[in-house]
Amino acid sequence: MLKSILGIAPKQESDGSYSPSKLALKLATVEKSDFAEIAYEKYQGKQSRIYVLFTEQKNMQMQNGKLFSTGNHPIEALLPMLHLKNAGFEFDILTPTGKPVVFEMWAFPKQDKAVQGIYDDYKSQFEQPQSLADLAPNLASDNDIHAAVFVPGGHGAMLGIPEDQNVGTLLRWAHNSDLVTFTLCHGPGSLLTTSLDDSDFLYAGYKMAVFPDSVDNMTPMIGYLPGKMPWGLSKKLEGLGVTLANSKPDDTVCTDRNLITGASPLASNNLGMQVANTLLAKLNS
Repeated sequence: MLKSILGIAPKQESDGSYSPSKLALKLATVEKSDFAEIAYEKYQGKQSRIYVLFTEQKNMQMQNGKLFSTGNHPIEALLPMLHLKNAGFEFDILTPTGKPVVFEMWAFPKQDKAVQGIYDDYKSQFEQPQSLADLAPNLASDNDIHAAVFVPGGHGAMLGIPEDQNVGTLLRWAHNSDLVTFTLCHGPGSLLTTSLDDSDFLYAGYKMAVFPDSVDNMTPMIGYLPGKMPWGLSKKLEGLGVTLANSKPDDTVCTDRNLITGASPLASNNLGMQVANTLLAKLNS
């Protein structure tokens, strides 16, 4: 009762999962993003497409057994896509098996026309994405029309994706093809797939920005999460030889070779700009 009065009780949804409390939503979400409209010199070449790998799972089980209603964070996904679309790129939307994309709709910036616009533009693809399971065996015959792979964040990026061999196949293909890979917040969980089956971790020795475990450990106190996380992403990456570029959930963006990472939703705009400028410079050189 006291938690409800203070606004820190997570909200229970119809399927029994919990979305963030009123206080958590007030502190951690926005009605309008910080998207900056930039007039890029649009890319006109052949490598004009980007694979975007979304989650198809909604509920994350916490250590106490409660389910967190999650998915991909809309700002973390759509702001980078806005920048890249403005720079002349298009997207092939993927989920692990072709089920619909799951967004954290409680975090959608309802007063943001730009974000709403690109969401509407790709809504049909979000509802009927391509299957990575079907795509992965054929990546070797890709016809050089892709420039990058993007894995958006949100806690949902830690559901199923870090254990999916096909994700590892996609990331290794991108790495070996000299493509840019970019991700942010909890999206770097996807990188763990390159260490499955005792394989050498592809990103050992890299520096990257990742959402801090320390913040995930604190957010249950304001009802953002309904319990402690099942595992810590930062800790796992550090254990594989990653150097963390940030200690706070801020706007840090880190570039290390062909990997570009961002720390949190606050990094979404900076990440989009950095990737757009990186791809334009790389492809037009």
